[in-house]
Amino acid sequence: MDEDTPLLVIVDGANVVGSVPDGWWRDRKAAAERLRDRLATDGLPGRTHPVEIVLVVEGAARGVESVPGVRVDSAPGSGDDRMVELVAEAGGRPSLVVTADRELRRRVTELGAEVTGPRSVRG
Repeated sequence: MDEDTPLLVIVDGANVVGSVPDGWWRDRKAAAERLRDRLATDGLPGRTHPVEIVLVVEGAARGVESVPGVRVDSAPGSGDDRMVELVAEAGGRPSLVVTADRELRRRVTELGAEVTGPRSVRG
């Protein structure tokens, strides 16, 4: 893999949004939009190399639009399944999945992705 290839960062929108009890459940789409905007502004704190950020949303958060710096992927079904697909489609490209979901962590690490928790993007 080319060292100039940006790290693929796949963010589990539901898991990251749900990691802080700030009223996100009242409007899941707006909560996902706030996360998207924070990612677009802050990127991945602590990373000095280029990253490509993909925010995966599902359920009531579907329909959130992409913005420069963050591609939003509205999972047609399970967000977890979509994130596993994205890692598999990356074909060995360095990937980092942001989630605290244990089963998802297991599934993506089996495909070679690294994993970090929601705090890494919550600031």
